[in-house]
Amino acid sequence: MILSALLTSVGINLGLCFLYFTLFYILRKRPGNADVYEPRLVAEGKFEQRDNINLERLRLSTSWVNRFWHPSEEELLMRSGLDGVVYMRIIIFSLKVFAFAGVVGLCALLPINYMGSQMVIDFSDLTNKSLESFSISNVNDGSKRLWVHFGAVYAFTAFVCYLLYVVSIFIFTNKILSFLFPMSNSQNCNLQEYRYISMKRLANYYSSDSKPDQFTVLVRGIPKSSTDSLSGHVEKFFSEYYPSSYLSHYMVYHTTKIQKLISEADKVSRRLAHLRSTQVTSQRFGRVGFLGLFGPKVDLVEYYEKKLEDLEDKVRVQQSLLSGKEVPAAFVSFKSRLGAAVALHIQQAENPTEWLTESAPEPKDVYWPFFSASFLSRWIGNVTVVFACVLLTILFLIPVIIVQGLTNLDQLETWFPFLQGVLNITFISQVITGYLPGLILKMFLYLVPPVMIMLSSIQGYIAHSQIEKSACNKMLWFTIWNIFFANAISGSALYRAKIFLEPKEIPNTLAAAIPGQATFFITYVVTSGWTSTASELLRLMPLVSNFMKRTSLTKTDEKFEVPSFPYTSEIPSTLLFGLLGITYFFLSPLILPFLLVHYCLAYMIYRHQLLNVYSPKYETGGTFWPIVHNSMVFSLILMHVIAVGIFGLKKLPLASSLTVPLPIITLLFNSYCRKRFLPVFKGYPAEIMIKKDTSDPATANFYEKLVTAYQDPALKPIQFSGRTHGHNAPLLASEA
Repeated sequence: MILSALLTSVGINLGLCFLYFTLFYILRKRPGNADVYEPRLVAEGKFEQRDNINLERLRLSTSWVNRFWHPSEEELLMRSGLDGVVYMRIIIFSLKVFAFAGVVGLCALLPINYMGSQMVIDFSDLTNKSLESFSISNVNDGSKRLWVHFGAVYAFTAFVCYLLYVVSIFIFTNKILSFLFPMSNSQNCNLQEYRYISMKRLANYYSSDSKPDQFTVLVRGIPKSSTDSLSGHVEKFFSEYYPSSYLSHYMVYHTTKIQKLISEADKVSRRLAHLRSTQVTSQRFGRVGFLGLFGPKVDLVEYYEKKLEDLEDKVRVQQSLLSGKEVPAAFVSFKSRLGAAVALHIQQAENPTEWLTESAPEPKDVYWPFFSASFLSRWIGNVTVVFACVLLTILFLIPVIIVQGLTNLDQLETWFPFLQGVLNITFISQVITGYLPGLILKMFLYLVPPVMIMLSSIQGYIAHSQIEKSACNKMLWFTIWNIFFANAISGSALYRAKIFLEPKEIPNTLAAAIPGQATFFITYVVTSGWTSTASELLRLMPLVSNFMKRTSLTKTDEKFEVPSFPYTSEIPSTLLFGLLGITYFFLSPLILPFLLVHYCLAYMIYRHQLLNVYSPKYETGGTFWPIVHNSMVFSLILMHVIAVGIFGLKKLPLASSLTVPLPIITLLFNSYCRKRFLPVFKGYPAEIMIKKDTSDPATANFYEKLVTAYQDPALKPIQFSGRTHGHNAPLLASEA
């Protein structure tokens, strides 16, 4: 790609970013758009109503920046939870890494690359020259200047590992500090990322009120008994083996059919509420056939009232039929946090597939549909998901091949010779090579996160947060392979796929293929990083949906919900940019300023969105952070492998040999960090639990609530129609 094509892409995306910001300034001040730009404030009743006719709406200002800039991270933690703070810390961590990389890359490496003579450069026509002139490819083979790149690789690795280690070492330190001095001076500490996150994670646990998930474990794989029901078997087992700590249990039932009926009743109830509130009498009469086009006209209020009562009766009938039809799973509660932890971490039976225990999520976080999955069915589901992910990865190569064709005009003219005349137009060719590839790839990538969430949901996870975290991991590695590796090797080395079966050839092949794709990834950062981040501020799809609801003649009765932050798509995207920056740090430093602009935009925009738009639906306690650590270590090792190959190709074998220890040292560093610090994110130490049980013991009132805390919502009485003559009484009492 030539420099003018990159400048064209930058110009287009800067224009789009300015357009998005301008529209946001104007549209956010319209009262009718409050549900789009400040839904959280609307739901909390904190939205300040503005006049619809107001010339101030048209005046651009940055007051919105000041409003979200001032709140401390304590307020961000309170409003968005630790997961929201973790995401912002990912951005801050990336800014620190690439600020250092930018200084080294732009001040030292880029001038050396540019002044090389491996490639012929005509300074009089610089805008039409390849951007490879700014990469390591332009440095002469065997040049002593390559030792600067070698030193930069070592220095950058040391800096990233230092940040990761400083971050991790404070986990261990604050494990002690958090329960000795909970929340003390926390808002005055300007600390490294992991120290902050680990302190908040442990301090929040220690200072929080008693919660059901702290006293409860989920037990699955309950074996059948010839003498007792499943509920009786659970009662007998835990009363016998945990006589001093066992409190109660609640069995899980098959409630899929009931959940569908309740969902339908909820829709009818909202539709009925809308009809009762309408001022237009004619809207209360209509046809109830297919699409409202067939059947006799009826009073819709009376029709839906009768339908709602029928649905309630059906729900009660289905609830009454569940007695004795338990799923082999139960929420078992204990009298102390330590008692629950002991049961969680000990194998309960000789058969490791029976009496399986796992941490119970918060009651509102429970994902009910797959409790009935047996150990075998969950294993089959996991295998199926692996094959589905592989198939999806293979299918995604189609848009990758299309994108690579767009970056190569000669290849595009071969495929479509009738476009030769159009492609010879300078501006069109620059748009096609500099802007369209990243845009097409991003559009296809939008379809993947929902698929990953769906695949994760059939693996037997019991919490929405677990599904989100699993989907995040899948999305991360899917993105790394399809966006980075597939694009990097498809142009020049895809036909040599067999090299992955020859480990000795991997460094040389990657070193030959990856530098040539630097320009594509720069445009990808500009398109996907800048414009997509700015579009997050505009929220185009919710804006269009809200406009259609307000202007549609047929008013919708959809329930207003505050959206939750899309961790599944945003964390992998952020970490992919980190991978690109680390990999191309010494290959093509020109990418670094574009990455810094992206992370600055992301910090500004996502902080605003977390405070005003998104509301947390669950809390994982910052467990997304280890994904960042693993991604950074993987990126460093990949950089080392490429460095070994590139120094070999550049005829500097000594530098290549001296780089070999780097990935080994990095892996040893990672192993040390995982063994010493990762357990903090997997659970809480007994020391803290005992102190927590001593300082904040559960009360009798809490025990009473704990007995029914994990009751399936499908088994609770429904009161949509407002009948109060006993039809709403619960059918299934809690097991204790």
